[in-house]
Amino acid sequence: MGRGDGEPPGRGDAGTAGPAALSAAVAAAAVALVAALLLLRCDDAGSGTGSSMAETEALPKLREDFRMQNKSVFILGASGETGRVLLKEILEQSLFSKVTLIGRRKLTFHEDAYKNVNQEVVDFEKLDDYASAFQGHDVGFCCLGTTRKKAGAEGFVRVDRDYVLKSAELAKAGGCKHFNLLSSKGADKSSNFLYLQVKGEVEARVEELQFDRYSVFRPGVLLCDRQESRPGEWLVRKFFGSLPESWASGHSVPVTTVVRAMLNNAVRPSGKKMELLDNKAIHDLGKADSSRTP
Repeated sequence: MGRGDGEPPGRGDAGTAGPAALSAAVAAAAVALVAALLLLRCDDAGSGTGSSMAETEALPKLREDFRMQNKSVFILGASGETGRVLLKEILEQSLFSKVTLIGRRKLTFHEDAYKNVNQEVVDFEKLDDYASAFQGHDVGFCCLGTTRKKAGAEGFVRVDRDYVLKSAELAKAGGCKHFNLLSSKGADKSSNFLYLQVKGEVEARVEELQFDRYSVFRPGVLLCDRQESRPGEWLVRKFFGSLPESWASGHSVPVTTVVRAMLNNAVRPSGKKMELLDNKAIHDLGKADSSRTP
């Protein structure tokens, strides 16, 4: 039930595999459901940063002013669900003069809208050798992540903490002014739950880098139709879909809403060095305005 986005795994899911794989899928689904129930009990410490009526009305003008600044942006984790939707929305809104994807492999796009997207292929185990990929970007979005099921506990920590932190360090050194981190509801470095502990730890360590502006997004369960098969997340989506809307919106959020909240937040001025947007703030800001086309 990963909050960030990683790379798609190999073929073979519970629908076509043998009894052992099916049992593993059922176990993963049970674990994911328990994790979802745990999130229901989590309350974020941050007050959130929603949107006022005045800010909502000002968003079209703020976007236009932002475009005029000709800023550049990079995305980490563009192969995952949130990163993929984020890239699509950035291109549709034409917010940045230059868009760069940083990942371990080159992505293939067929639509004409993606023709000017730059791609930097890096080895996350040797990121220092690819420092140039992180240079010259005004804004950065980190949607990088994996799951314990895919990578094991050690691999999960390596991706969701070490890769994210090193990328942030290189981005800061490369001149990035505004760093955006996709985290998770309930993130807490003192948590006994590894997932929330790692998310909380990386939040705190990136804050120590002292970006001019640092925005952390703590969504609940991400609601999306993944291109890859994750039986656990399917069960969780069904679980939240059966809840009253007021409960579901308090602990889950559509990926599209998260992405629009990220971009609406990016275009509005802020005097804060660190912003923490909880699930409610993400809902409010992500639904703040529907006039998103240039």
